[in-house]
Amino acid sequence: MASRTMNNSVPAAEERPAAGGRLRGLLARMPLHLVLLGFMLLWSLPTIALLVSSFRAPQEISASGWWTALTPPWDFTWNNYDAVLNQRGMGRAFINSLLITVPVTFLVLLVAAMAAYAFAWMQFPLRNTLFLVMVALLVVPLQMTLIPVLRLYTQLEIDAEMPIIGGRIFGTNSYAGIWIAHTAYGLPFAVYLLRNFFGALPRDLFESAYLDGASDVRVFFRIVLPLSMPALAALAIFQFLWVWNDLLVALILLGDPDMAPMTLRITNLVSSFGSQYQLLTAAAFVSMAVPLVIFFALQRYFVQGILAGAVKG
Repeated sequence: MASRTMNNSVPAAEERPAAGGRLRGLLARMPLHLVLLGFMLLWSLPTIALLVSSFRAPQEISASGWWTALTPPWDFTWNNYDAVLNQRGMGRAFINSLLITVPVTFLVLLVAAMAAYAFAWMQFPLRNTLFLVMVALLVVPLQMTLIPVLRLYTQLEIDAEMPIIGGRIFGTNSYAGIWIAHTAYGLPFAVYLLRNFFGALPRDLFESAYLDGASDVRVFFRIVLPLSMPALAALAIFQFLWVWNDLLVALILLGDPDMAPMTLRITNLVSSFGSQYQLLTAAAFVSMAVPLVIFFALQRYFVQGILAGAVKG
């Protein structure tokens, strides 16, 4: 009986130091957690202010700060969103943004994945030189390319009536033209990211597949792509956000108001309504809706994809 009592007391004595160690570890990490929480609040403050202002009436925005709306009595309104969504062309602009962003994201993923596989695992002349040239294009400012690209597009305009994409196949004021432009601008970073990830994949997988008679195409679609979902998802998030939020390229290449994406429509909203700040805040959150859905849907892959190829072994 005494021995049983001693045996029961031993685990209890061992648990007390373990619990104390966990408590000390928690207290040691507390300053770091507080600093991170402070940075998170500081980073989120402008977005919170924008969100609160989007539900306020114009006279209230002019009379008091946004923080006063957080205390009772609350007087929020949907009128700002109703005014933005009912403006002429805003719904079409949302569709235009999808017609531009989704195909570009798919094209960048497909072309960059094939190029990255070639740079990582295929042998051909000047492979490393071409890859260095591709990476060097990352330092070229996008603004430097707009004038020559615009001149090229104006000289290569191809008109033909097509469903959905309108009456011009290529050139300015064409979906295909802006697809190619955004794809070209996004490829250097995409190839660089995916090449590092593909290069970190185990060589034994490829050697076994080649010994079994698999071609490069089969290896690419059956082995490389399924194993590279974290990197592809992270790249998809980046590319989608870049194209969805783009204003400059769309402003240069899309002069037709019927083809304007939401960024251009919001810019016109500024010109039309001047100082009506509450409409701009509402329009900003309407534009943010789809990127937020994409980010939260793929966030499980985000960190893995950012670290793609950073560590081998």
